Amino acid sequence: MRMAGELGRPQLLLVDELSLGLAPLLVRSIYEELKKVRELFGSSMLIVEQNAKIALGFAEHAYVLDRGRIAISGTAAEVAASDAIRESYLGAERAAGEGAPA
Repeated sequence: MRMAGELGRPQLLLVDELSLGLAPLLVRSIYEELKKVRELFGSSMLIVEQNAKIALGFAEHAYVLDRGRIAISGTAAEVAASDAIRESYLGAERAAGEGAPA
């Protein structure tokens, strides 16, 4: 809980591109620390993150932007379950015959 002790008692944390250029193990460790901060202080967090999988695993609510506009929003579970999000950001493939070009 090193991070939690160094932050004081934040009401809101703004986090931008936390995973950019960092090793996956370090990213997981930082998100674990952020989770402790959230649980300990009840802090709200606005996280801008390209790694949709880790962001949706951490968030309670999510907004996905496309060219500056909200393309989809909802609980993190709802957004993660969206076919468009699963295909575009989470690496899921479309089943044969489901809108695939003929």
